[in-house]
Amino acid sequence: MGSRTPLYATHLAAGAKMVDFGGWDMPVHYGSQIEEHHAVRRDAGMFDVSHMCVVDLGGERVREFLLALLANDVAKLRTRGKALYSCMLNETGGVIDDLIVYYLDEGLFRLVVNAGTRDKDIAWIRARAAAHAVTVEPRHDLAMIAVQGPEARQKAARAAGPEAGAALELTPFTGGQFGRCFIARTGYTGEDGWEIVTPASEVTDLWSALVDADVRPCGLGARDTLRLEAGMNLYGNDMDESVTPLESALGWTVAFVPEDRDFVGRAALEQQQRDGLTRKLVGLLLEDRGVLRSHQKVIVPGLGEGELTSGTFSPTLERSIGLARIPMAAGDRLEVEIRGKRLPARVVKPPFVRNGQACISL
Repeated sequence: MGSRTPLYATHLAAGAKMVDFGGWDMPVHYGSQIEEHHAVRRDAGMFDVSHMCVVDLGGERVREFLLALLANDVAKLRTRGKALYSCMLNETGGVIDDLIVYYLDEGLFRLVVNAGTRDKDIAWIRARAAAHAVTVEPRHDLAMIAVQGPEARQKAARAAGPEAGAALELTPFTGGQFGRCFIARTGYTGEDGWEIVTPASEVTDLWSALVDADVRPCGLGARDTLRLEAGMNLYGNDMDESVTPLESALGWTVAFVPEDRDFVGRAALEQQQRDGLTRKLVGLLLEDRGVLRSHQKVIVPGLGEGELTSGTFSPTLERSIGLARIPMAAGDRLEVEIRGKRLPARVVKPPFVRNGQACISL
């Protein structure tokens, strides 16, 4: 038996198929993964993401600490509630985790880290926080629901309490406290929406209110096809401690300016730049019948091999798509080995789908 979110019994009562995900018992679907996927693209769906961990960092030197801890630059965060996506690296430039950091106050920042890495993340952060007199508080008293889709914010505003209507004014990648809920205009689907952090004791009532507002419960299956259509990396598949952001299509999350900011992993990334990258992460569109899956072999004629890191059948495009790490010099045509056959695939630039619309030519 894995760890359980406060909504575990609610998922069972709704007929969810439960699976292990990063040591947590989580719903993979409630009947039809495809219908759940389309609900998010066309209307509004919601996900229990309470397995992710909210961590509050406090202290007079917390900004200074985060400037050294994260590859992206928290100096960009000057407006309260503003959020930043970043990787947290080890000394060799490998990705310990990808996360979102929120600026709440000059002495208080909030991180949201991944479920499967939460324990090692907290240990890593605590080991470095003491030198900056920074407190590290995992918020086990909180739960989180992601409400995503073109109608998500309007429907969630009716369900999340009288103060939530004001959150409709949030711009993308900002958040704030609205009544009992911390609401952020962020997500992992390529659609507009909110991620709502609420007291764990109240999350079941919020989930029920969202159901009453005609927001469809969705499981991890739809969350994966949605994030892959949106070209978003999944930790443990597309990146981990063995690869750097530069070879994971996340170079845009690394702030090398200002040049005197010495964050963990910077020296390794600069050395990698000097040596020249040998691998890159790209989007793939299969041009034959079949389904791309992680760990399938990618053949690049004349250059060697690569590997699918993520793959799925895209319900929106009705084509097979994936992310693959391949030799840096590879062009836009290659082959994928599927069940002993080599099938042609085309390199494309993610996202595949954003805001319900195809972003690539088919």
